[in-house]
Amino acid sequence: MFVSSQPVPHLAIRNWPESEKPREKFMSKGPHALSDAELLAILLHTGHQRKSALDLAREIMQLANNNLLELGKINFRKLQKLRGVGHAKAVTIMAAMELARRRQAGSIDKKTVIRCGSDAALFFKPLLADLCFETFYVMFLNHANKVLHYRCLSNGGMSGTVVDAKIIFREALESDASKLLLCHNHPSGSLRPSSADIRITQKLKEAGHLFDMEILDHIIVAETGYYSLAEEGLLK
Repeated sequence: MFVSSQPVPHLAIRNWPESEKPREKFMSKGPHALSDAELLAILLHTGHQRKSALDLAREIMQLANNNLLELGKINFRKLQKLRGVGHAKAVTIMAAMELARRRQAGSIDKKTVIRCGSDAALFFKPLLADLCFETFYVMFLNHANKVLHYRCLSNGGMSGTVVDAKIIFREALESDASKLLLCHNHPSGSLRPSSADIRITQKLKEAGHLFDMEILDHIIVAETGYYSLAEEGLLK
């Protein structure tokens, strides 16, 4: 008689063979031996009624078309439409996705020199490209273009966000920044700057003259790439 080594789908993970439990498999074979759903099941910890954590994880991955990039775009409301995904599980999933973004962005550390738009895009794209709402960031640099720190200034809707010049320059003065680099995302995927994007850039550039601070660039990022206003001659 043939007996499958695969666990019964509705059986609680604690009752599975040791070799099939995601945590034990992680410990004995390493993370690379686990599927995306198995890794997600470890984060979920528990399932729901007759669904194991792995069953639930597979449903979540199906919701994201079995694509981690798509999973990073899913919001609370969509996650919680799945039976068994409450507030805590949704927060856990989204926190894991945010850590992944920050890990990617960590390739540019503090004191790294920003030489061109592509350097800034490499930093900001992992943080912003898959968000479903506009987010505006400012990077603060010294006179040698070394990164001092960066900050999210505002979150907006699908097509815009509010930028307060007073907050930007107050923080720039407090951090002894000499140069600023602006960045925001376009959830639509379009990389072309809007008239509002150009206006706010010029407004901040003019305000910067009063404080002897240069706007180094304004980067727009989307899933398809990036757009540099400086490289396109729009900061002259």
